[in-house]
Order: sequence, then structure tokens, then C-alpha cells
Amino acid sequence: MTAARLSVQDLSWSPGHGTATLLQPTGFELAAGRVLGIVGPNGAGKTTLLRLLYRYYRPTTGSVHIDGEDIWGLSARTTAQRVAAVLQEQPSDFALTVGEIVALGRTPHRRGFAGNAGARDTHIINEALDLLDLHGLAGRHLGTLSGGERQRVMVARALTQEPRLLILDEPTNHLDIRHQLEVLDLIRSLPLTIVTSLHDLNLAAGVCDAILLLQSGHPIGFGPPSEVLSETAVAQAFQVVARREQLSQSNGDHLTFHLPHKGPSS
Repeated sequence: MTAARLSVQDLSWSPGHGTATLLQPTGFELAAGRVLGIVGPNGAGKTTLLRLLYRYYRPTTGSVHIDGEDIWGLSARTTAQRVAAVLQEQPSDFALTVGEIVALGRTPHRRGFAGNAGARDTHIINEALDLLDLHGLAGRHLGTLSGGERQRVMVARALTQEPRLLILDEPTNHLDIRHQLEVLDLIRSLPLTIVTSLHDLNLAAGVCDAILLLQSGHPIGFGPPSEVLSETAVAQAFQVVARREQLSQSNGDHLTFHLPHKGPSS
């Protein structure tokens, strides 16, 4: 696996002429091999930004460059060889087995109508199944799996694409605590550039090298988690009272939240 340098310049998007701009001009630079967390309240523009990064939406303004190349200057196939996405929306074709779904990740690398996996394809597929502890489920149909198991299948399929940039939309959704921790450990261990949206700010601070904080489609902070996830910024973005505390066992920082106190109504 090879990590990519990601450059986003003045990126914005609106659904069409005369409609609201869902993502205001946004820019950042992410070095190869770094992990960026996209955080913000519901409706902040997180999913819109991710869709622009994996070329689902064409930007209204701005550009996305991977290793200096604009993704809209590349073919769809070439982009799929460099960028893989794991989405919250999971496939509805429950008739496929886990092994068949993971193997679909090799599609961008196959030539013509080649349908059978070669030796290298098989090796890559098996590596992904090993990483996500899925060998025991390889013959199972997707429809028989739990939501957490399906999420792990989608991550494995993305890894078989051999991407340089991995996009993860809420990768810990549907996962129990153990599998959340396993996926987060995997994110930190992969030699890839990773952009992920996360609802849990403490998880984001623990796993990400940088944080992009969005509010109502506007970027309001970018940088190290300790700087971006300040009490003031979190309170502004989420309309809560935020407090940064130090955990007694680990001496690590931990954010806590509560709703602003409302006085008695007149």
C-alpha cells in the first residue's frame, strides 16, 4: 500500500443553480500517511465533503488533488484505483457472499472482461479477510450478517482496491465497543492516507492527526485535535457547554458536554 498526498483547494458544492451551498469554500493540505477526522453537528457538510473527495459529486468550485493530480482529470477507473470509500449506506445485494463482496474491490484493477481472480488478486483478498478477521464468514451471505459484520466486510472490500486514499464515513457505526477499538487500531496501522467522519469527538481526537471542524457548511477549524477541539470551538459548533478534563488513569484529555442551562421562563 502507498499513501497519497491530499490537497483540497477552495472546494464548495451546491445541488444546482439557485439552491443553497451545502459546503462553503474549504481548503486544506494533508500529508501522505496522515489521518484526518471530519467532525461537526448533523447537517454540517461532512458527508458532502466526503462525496467530493471520492468523486461522487463534481465540485461547484475548487479542486481535489491526489499526489498533485486533479481527480476530475483522471478516468473513473484510475480514481477508483487510488481512492476507496466505505459508506454508511451498505449494499442491498444480500445474495452475495462475504468473499464475493470483498473480491469486488479488485474490479478497478482488472482488464477487459476478466472475471476470475488471479494469484495476486487472491493474495490481496485473503490479506483483507485476515485483517478484518473475516475468513470464518467468507462463505456467508451478506444478508445473514449483523450490521457490525457488514461494516467490516465493506472495509475489507475497500482495502482490496489497494487505494492510496481511504475515505470512511462513520466507520464505527453499528459496531460494538471491541470492534470499534479494532477498527480504530486498524485505521492507525494502515500505511494509507485516511479521511474519516466521526461523531465521537474523543475517538476522533485519539485516532486522528488532524481535525477539520465544520458548522453549517463552513470550515471553522483545521489542525491538531488539541487545538481545533477547544472548549470554545466545540461549544460554538454543537451549541453545548464543553469541558476539557484530564482522565485520572491515563492522564489523557477527555471532552465532556452538557446542554446550556436555561433560566425559568417568564
